[in-house]
Amino acid sequence: MNITVGVLVILVLMLTTYIALLQQQLRHMNRQMDKRLQERTRQPLTLELINSELSRLTANINRCFQAEENLRLEVLREEKRFKELIANISHDLRTPLTAIKGYQQLMERRELTDEQRQKLQTAQKHADTLGTLIDHFFEYSYRVNAEPKLRLQRINLTNLVMECLAEDVALLEANKLAVHMEDTSPVYAMVDHALTVRIIQNLIRNGATHAAGDIEVEVRGAAEHAVILFSNPVANVAELETGRLFERFYTGNQARNGSTGLGLSIVKLLAEQLDGSASASLQDGRLEIRVELPVASPSSNKEVVF
Repeated sequence: MNITVGVLVILVLMLTTYIALLQQQLRHMNRQMDKRLQERTRQPLTLELINSELSRLTANINRCFQAEENLRLEVLREEKRFKELIANISHDLRTPLTAIKGYQQLMERRELTDEQRQKLQTAQKHADTLGTLIDHFFEYSYRVNAEPKLRLQRINLTNLVMECLAEDVALLEANKLAVHMEDTSPVYAMVDHALTVRIIQNLIRNGATHAAGDIEVEVRGAAEHAVILFSNPVANVAELETGRLFERFYTGNQARNGSTGLGLSIVKLLAEQLDGSASASLQDGRLEIRVELPVASPSSNKEVVF
């Protein structure tokens, strides 16, 4: 009897020890999974071989990780090939366009009838539009491939927006649009001047191209962000998908000519390079584009280069 009890006690102890070891291995696996998620590492799971089922589970998890990594690398390769394709296309299109514009300038110097000159002006207009589209392709391909060297400085964002609006008055008037900007106290941001100007210019040109009425502009200051808001009515509300506005080549209206759909993609790209963000919302037939940039503290006057 005593022997039986002793054997049972030993079996219970062995079983308890085995369960404890299994729990230890599971905790070890969980710690490795947490580390992968928190530190974004790609290390495979390791396990001391005390249970065949746990070993098979670990092997299957590692195979899933490897398949995920292969898929990630393939996506990166496809993205790289796409960027190279855009760069090559924009470069290849510039050469014949330059030749076309050159011949148009030669024709302009000749004796032309009114009808011929009118047709030439139409051709020049379309050539200029094509040049703008190619420039967008080139800029996008350059910015997504280049590592930006940022010169961060404390900038009066309110004044900068007003200056950019003043420079594009002719463009807005050509599209029969007016801009209303609220008179607020200066808002300062810690940003790169050139990149911020490009963001504002693209917001203005996006409004000039797609707005169905006057544009409202506002610059706000918050605790952590300086905010630029562009708001305007849109005609194609049913067709507009705000969640896709910052996707490259999305134009919101597939029938609209003269737009690459890259302007807002560049806005989002540049905002993120400045440690900011870009978003869009649609309410009561008005589209609002919101760009958040790092706010500058009163003491941050020195230029910082990255």
